[in-house]
Amino acid sequence: MQVSPLMIAADCGERLWYDGGQITFKATCAQTAGAFLLFEAAMPVGKATPLHVHRDADETIYVLEGGIQVDVGGTRESLGSGGVLVVPRGAAHAFRVVTGPAKLLVVFTPGSAISEAFFREASEPVPGTTPPESGALLDRLMAAAKRTGLEVIGPPPFAPAA
Repeated sequence: MQVSPLMIAADCGERLWYDGGQITFKATCAQTAGAFLLFEAAMPVGKATPLHVHRDADETIYVLEGGIQVDVGGTRESLGSGGVLVVPRGAAHAFRVVTGPAKLLVVFTPGSAISEAFFREASEPVPGTTPPESGALLDRLMAAAKRTGLEVIGPPPFAPAA
């Protein structure tokens, strides 16, 4: 399958409310013929992912703004602006935003239909400027993980924020 050139302006892309933040798809699996999935994530301080595994794709996170603490296989590091996290498929991982709001560039390789489906099912379109209540989105996130096959291993492995 041939892929056409794709150009997305800085303020363009499909925007979704996701788990207390917002994601903007910049290049979907369909647009890249499955080569990769690329999105920008804007997340508030305190946002933490559950400990989880992607079995079908590697995940790369580039920190554009703010800072995150990451846990990959029990190893912890802090990454600020310009930092990069590469998580090979099958590795248990989680992150939380410690300085922010944070802006992240996230890439899944290859373009994972499971990962894209998860983010779409766990989110809702951005019609206005006020995000939905986080509890409703957390329930939606867990249901989406179950339906799409994202493997959630447990809660975020970080101590509660002081």
